[in-house]
Amino acid sequence: MEIQVSPKAKALIFDLDGTLSDSLPVHVETWNQIGKKYGFEFDTQIVYEMTGRPTIEFAKRVVEQYNLSANPVDIVKQKQTSFWELAHLLRPVEEVVTIVKNYHGKLPMAVGTGASRKSAEVQLKALGITEYFDTIVSADDVTSHKPNPDTFLECARLMNIDPEFCQVFEDGDLGITAAKTAGMMITDVRPFINYGEWVLS
Repeated sequence: MEIQVSPKAKALIFDLDGTLSDSLPVHVETWNQIGKKYGFEFDTQIVYEMTGRPTIEFAKRVVEQYNLSANPVDIVKQKQTSFWELAHLLRPVEEVVTIVKNYHGKLPMAVGTGASRKSAEVQLKALGITEYFDTIVSADDVTSHKPNPDTFLECARLMNIDPEFCQVFEDGDLGITAAKTAGMMITDVRPFINYGEWVLS
């Protein structure tokens, strides 16, 4: 069974991490590196719970959960630097990227992500799909992040398409809530994807 694009859709919006980019193994590896530096064993459940939120919120959670004296801002800088260095390990989620390639030039398309703009651009470049998208809305572009609808509403505004005609592709519960709140069509991609083992190859 393939992921379907609604005949009512006039624009497509894609989450990035876990939807376009099979990035979770790389994120886990970089958090493990942070854990080794600060003396804690990273709990991957944090990633499941917080997928879609900005990295600073992950860092604050880590500082609180592991009772660290570190500044969350410093942890974010280290985490992002490590992630960018490992970007060559990223793999596309083919089931979703196929849709992007098939609808390029037919419908406007945007990326709506909780990642920073640089992280989004690094990932899209590593995957070779930057040119397929009309716009990117990152964590740097809105003040209220998923599960608030602002990220997806900004995508719709920039594409000049009413929210009700936008179809969102997501793999995170927070993003799904955001899309529903925005009044958009929502496709949970997780049932269609085999992510494989959650480890770096």
